[in-house]
Amino acid sequence: MEPKDFKSQILQGIPEQLPPSRPYPERGNPAPKRKDILSQEEKKLAVQNALRYFPKAWHQELAKEFAEELKTYGRIYMHRFKPTYKIYARPISEYPSQSQQAAAIMLMIQNNLDPAVAQHPEELITYGGNGAVFQNWAQYLLTMKYLAEMTEEQTLHMYSGHPMGLFPSSKEAPRVVVTNGMMIPNYSQPDDWEKFNALGVTQYGQMTAGSYMYIGPQGIVHGTAITVMNAFRKVLDKGDNPKGKVFLTAGLGGMSGAQPKAGNIAECITVCAEVNPEAAKKRHEQGWVDELWSDISELVQRTRKAIAQNETVSLAYIGNIVEVWEQFYSEDIFVHLGSDQTSLHNPWAGGYYPVGLSFDEANVMMAEDPSAFKEKVQESLRRQITAINKHTAKGTYFFDYGNAFLLEVSRAGGDVMATNQIDFRYPSYVQDILGPMCFDYGFGPFRWVCTSGNRKDLQKTDAIALEVMKAIKGEAPEEIQQQMQDNIKWIEEAEQNKLVVGSQARILYADAEGRTKIAEAFNQAISKGEITAPVVLGRDHHDVSGTDSPFRETSNIYDGSKFTADMAIHNVIGDSFRGATWVSIHNGGGVGWGEVMNGGFGMVLDGTEEASRRLQNMLFYDVNNGISRRSWARNEEALFAIKREMERTPNLEVTLPNLVETDILDHLF
Repeated sequence: MEPKDFKSQILQGIPEQLPPSRPYPERGNPAPKRKDILSQEEKKLAVQNALRYFPKAWHQELAKEFAEELKTYGRIYMHRFKPTYKIYARPISEYPSQSQQAAAIMLMIQNNLDPAVAQHPEELITYGGNGAVFQNWAQYLLTMKYLAEMTEEQTLHMYSGHPMGLFPSSKEAPRVVVTNGMMIPNYSQPDDWEKFNALGVTQYGQMTAGSYMYIGPQGIVHGTAITVMNAFRKVLDKGDNPKGKVFLTAGLGGMSGAQPKAGNIAECITVCAEVNPEAAKKRHEQGWVDELWSDISELVQRTRKAIAQNETVSLAYIGNIVEVWEQFYSEDIFVHLGSDQTSLHNPWAGGYYPVGLSFDEANVMMAEDPSAFKEKVQESLRRQITAINKHTAKGTYFFDYGNAFLLEVSRAGGDVMATNQIDFRYPSYVQDILGPMCFDYGFGPFRWVCTSGNRKDLQKTDAIALEVMKAIKGEAPEEIQQQMQDNIKWIEEAEQNKLVVGSQARILYADAEGRTKIAEAFNQAISKGEITAPVVLGRDHHDVSGTDSPFRETSNIYDGSKFTADMAIHNVIGDSFRGATWVSIHNGGGVGWGEVMNGGFGMVLDGTEEASRRLQNMLFYDVNNGISRRSWARNEEALFAIKREMERTPNLEVTLPNLVETDILDHLF
């Protein structure tokens, strides 16, 4: 399709003529059918809600179609209105716009829905089984039209995928404000999401899905590589390395598909089970996993060979992870590291598949007999943790990778509680690894996208980031030297690891100093024409400051405040008036609806002095807000980081805790 046709379709929004009905594609990776949870009256309301996007003359025809869609899929996706043009991150110059910032956001939205990037693109889901960019295609069409029309004195307000409209604001204001899943607290249980999403009034934005900041699996590859490398450092003797050591895990879907690539970067043997053959094959075709195996006996033999030869290799098992844990135990294969990254934030609707059922059988049962399916899932979780416990008794280091695995096992009655019957017997990876080693020091997932779509621009940004990090490392204190070195190595090897899927994007872990200096260097390079188009800055919400999540990002907060969400709310409000181009706040994320509040931002660098001023103010706050909260919780590493920051930033003054000797408390009550 020619760019002018693409532009005219964007500017049209809802089409003037009713497009013809068309069938869903037979191939691909459709989202599971959602639970039939609405009453008859609520189903009528869902159709009524959907029809309000369209003129009355179309209602008679569309009502029947939308009712059938609701019956068939459990949701009204409005498939008839999916654009006929190809959806991917085009160069920024190809988007119709009055604001370059708005054009950059359009690029990011299309990247999230690119079939090469998105898990369920037909249903507008980027990853995690239910992490949606929009609820339906009408919302997409309207949003793109609004962004194309927007001036730099307007702000688009997004209500859980619905574009409420363009409102007058100012050049200094964010161009877009996004909320996803904001619920009255007593209406934030999993079935509430099922109901209100089916009604078309809210959605699960995950983290970077509904905030237009997903960059394909590269982001989670980096986080997983950092996690696995540091996990091996915890369990191996000094001087030993991960070669020939087994990392056993599950999941090859949207986010979890990054695990084999990360294992290869960490130089271990990764064995990753995946029940969906299409997901496993997709990762193999993309080069993210080295080998596919469907016979458990052959997998055992191949793993033995890899151990004997000290290999670095990733093996995908097309089958259930429970089988692997059990078989590896009976075959006496030692697992050094164990985890799980199935989407257990969404356990009853395709996030976790129980052992004993085929993939297809499970999909039928979850829709037609949800109570029986729930029993099967919980039975499987109990069986899985029993097998894991046998491995850990032999020395396996198991950690929860923030997907609510331990939480759901505990709810299923699995043997996962510590002796105090309060804590889990296994740590979250944030408690043991990313919290004290990264987040408390201010290091987290800083990312950028070259809007030109030009690979040479990405190479230039890599070179700039590498130069900046090496300079910072030369002056950095001992406490953060390992972080600096890991990320220098990451960028040095990034291109050869072929991490780009979709947009020309990159990620690394950096603190406020690193993010600010890298961003400023990018902005200068854009100003000089060394980078040919604007660069979008962002981060995963899974970061120092953006997310309040008691079972993941803030699981190493021990002052009793880990169930509060002030930090995430302050993060988004604070970023919004310090220069962010767009901000987002979501209920839900990797650990589940009602279990986390998480916020994100996007910032467009265009080479101007204004962009320089914005990045200095916003990036500093975006990180140090979280370090401050972590230091107030008495986290030793965060206290070090915030004291260091106050020494070099005269107008920063943070309330510090007075530490209490524990013997004072011992006999008080």
